[in-house]
Amino acid sequence: MTLRSWVQVLGGTHTERSLFITNIPKEVMSFPDFPFEERLPSFVHHTEVRKYLEHYCDRFRVRDHIKFGTMVDLVKPVQVENGWHGLAWDITTSDGLDPGTSVTQRFDAVMVCNGHFFEPYIPEIPGLRKFPGKLMHSHDYRSAEPFSGKSVVVLGAGLSGLDLAMELSSVGTQVILSHAKHPLLSPMPPGVQQAPPVTRVLEDGALEFEDGRVTRPEVFLLCTGYNFTFPFLHKQLGLHVQDHFVSPLYKFLIPPAFPSLFIMGICRAICPFPHFHCQTQFALSVLDGTFVLPSRVEMEREMEADVAARRKRSIATRHILKLDSEQWAYNDELARLGGFKPLPPYWSDLYEANKVYRAQDMLSYKTYRYSVLNDREWVVYTQEGQPIRKPLPAHKAEV
Repeated sequence: MTLRSWVQVLGGTHTERSLFITNIPKEVMSFPDFPFEERLPSFVHHTEVRKYLEHYCDRFRVRDHIKFGTMVDLVKPVQVENGWHGLAWDITTSDGLDPGTSVTQRFDAVMVCNGHFFEPYIPEIPGLRKFPGKLMHSHDYRSAEPFSGKSVVVLGAGLSGLDLAMELSSVGTQVILSHAKHPLLSPMPPGVQQAPPVTRVLEDGALEFEDGRVTRPEVFLLCTGYNFTFPFLHKQLGLHVQDHFVSPLYKFLIPPAFPSLFIMGICRAICPFPHFHCQTQFALSVLDGTFVLPSRVEMEREMEADVAARRKRSIATRHILKLDSEQWAYNDELARLGGFKPLPPYWSDLYEANKVYRAQDMLSYKTYRYSVLNDREWVVYTQEGQPIRKPLPAHKAEV
């Protein structure tokens, strides 16, 4: 039995509705050509995000181009004399209800858009199997009510960890937020305290923190992210997934040896929909010839230089794909190379300001209301309609 299968799933039914609302304002969370409805608050409930995507599909007739109920079993490159860059792709699929049936078709190019929020990452914590309570990953979390009155250690203070700690506190849960960051300066909700990382599980099942403190929670909730998994890609591609890094990929998108394959959306700590938009437009610019790719050697040389530069800045391998504030320079670079319209300047400024507000006041920042005035200007108000001072502008990071 793998550790992943041993982790207990403590979730709700599909009818349960999480209290979650977004932690990114809708004003910068949309696809650039399809904004959210103006009537909605800046921070919308997750059901509104689903409606938004459904409306997007309706507006652009996306469903007409989807073959539902189909599993992709194998993506294999084929050397073809008259193919684009000498390549074609044999795609083997099967019926989702009848895996015994399979069909192989040939395509000119492939975009892999399988996401990376599917297979939970379970950290190697010594003695983890000895934990006697409920052990679960945030992937399986549905609502706070089952945890009412319980004691919970939340491991990880990324956005998921912060949101879950906030929500759990609202039902009387006693939460210890365990993380490796500097202590968070924002006021914490009642019942939430901070602690350094959990380093091991003792023989009696207690959790020991890095500073030697010990606790015995009823629930250990791992907000530790996800693994990258591409089980359908043929090993001939030579794609390496190690320590949360996928390589080799030019511009975090294209294997230099197979330039008609695009691995979409693997960057982390990004504003998803506009980021996906820029990557898609760049991929299309490659396919239609607007942007002519460098040679394989040149792409590999550029990738090696980029990784070396990041490591020189003390960025660990597992964080290379974590773009954060660098995403805006990355998006602009794709737009410049691909010859498409870049995101308006307000996009990065508003997004970065929201990060500052969140760090200052996790309890209230989701009540703020943003308004975009033009491509460069925006304003923000409290729930009561009072204007909020903007943070000092930060320089865009260079990629």
